[in-house]
Amino acid sequence: MIDKVVSSAAEAVADIPDGASIAVGGFGLCGIPEALIEALYDQGTTDLETISNNCGVDGWGLGRLLADHRIRRTVSSYVGENKEFARQYLSGELEVELTPQGTLAEKLRAGGAGIPAFFTPAGVGTQVSEGGLPQRYRADGTVAKASEPKEVRRFDGADYVMERSVTPDFAFVHALKGDRYGNLVFHAAAANFNPLAAMAGRITIAQVEQLVEPGELNPEHIHTPGIFVQRVVVVGEVEKRVERRTVSPEPGEGTE
Repeated sequence: MIDKVVSSAAEAVADIPDGASIAVGGFGLCGIPEALIEALYDQGTTDLETISNNCGVDGWGLGRLLADHRIRRTVSSYVGENKEFARQYLSGELEVELTPQGTLAEKLRAGGAGIPAFFTPAGVGTQVSEGGLPQRYRADGTVAKASEPKEVRRFDGADYVMERSVTPDFAFVHALKGDRYGNLVFHAAAANFNPLAAMAGRITIAQVEQLVEPGELNPEHIHTPGIFVQRVVVVGEVEKRVERRTVSPEPGEGTE
């Protein structure tokens, strides 16, 4: 078996070129591979295409790369927490392929399973299937590029739209535990888009909080088998930020 551990996040991302496509795990700020994103930021890589449920927030996660105009295009589902994202998209500086959340998950999973396309009911009868969804604007607010119509077929009396899977050049994921062979265990809600991104990437890089020796992980508890992972870097315990903090009122507050 191959020992896939590399010495640092910088070494793990060193061969990622300008123009690469990268699937990035996480949901909001939960389970994002922040150390790998920071290493890529420090390296200066640019002209990137990212495939991620969201694009970080202002000043954190993929939002760091976005703020420096290092992301050319993104395929995302939820982008509502990033003001700079909205500004770049509406001003024509960023190309965006908005994708239904379940469809985005299946694009990654199917890509990792070797399935080039699939049919889904999500988006039928909307611009997702019919085309015309703005992907890039001009500076004057007019649409410079819109989505193309997609194939729709009828199965068992219902319409389904065909979606292509994705197999990006690289994938970044964050796991609680990993071994030297690349087997990964995700913690709680961090098992969101991370297993799917890990499957899809041609080269998958996993940052792990804890490195264990081969055989220590219960095979029944492994979420991503090492066959999908090419590099492992140990980052230790990471900062876990809260995307939007809310608090409950004290008894009697907010009532008349």
